[in-house]
Amino acid sequence: MSMPTEYRVERIGRADWQRLRAVRLAQLLDTPLAFGETHEAAGRHGEGEWRARCGWLNEPDRLGLVAVDAAGEWVGTMLSAPNRTQARALDLIGVWVDPAHRGRGRGVADGLLDAVLAWARVRGAGRMLLGVHEANPRAAAFYRRRGFAYTGESTPYVLDASARILEMALPLG
Repeated sequence: MSMPTEYRVERIGRADWQRLRAVRLAQLLDTPLAFGETHEAAGRHGEGEWRARCGWLNEPDRLGLVAVDAAGEWVGTMLSAPNRTQARALDLIGVWVDPAHRGRGRGVADGLLDAVLAWARVRGAGRMLLGVHEANPRAAAFYRRRGFAYTGESTPYVLDASARILEMALPLG
């Protein structure tokens, strides 16, 4: 799959803290259960925190991508970092597409995922892991369509311990 011509994929740069802040706040308003922080908490972060997040995304073993529309707006994000416990596994995090740009026909999520998976394979990763909130069937359906499967593992959702985050994995070998 490829990114439709009206969109392009770019890396989040070290200086992009204001744009990262704006898109993160939009994510947290749109799909609060998909992320491990609240809009209120994120809104209190100062410039230093947002600059640190951009720096973290630009470490050699991490990737932060955005989908950019024809007007230059950030309309989607997808991030990846090493899994803390499994060697050769990468985590897929920070996944979001603006509601106005969602849908299989638009191809934004597919284009971002293609770029992340290509990067992961070049790095020699053996598998991609992610966590999806049990009450987010739309996201789970996208991941299943792209070959991810539930591992049977789950963890409590950090903002509500009565809810579960379900682990999904995709072999990259």
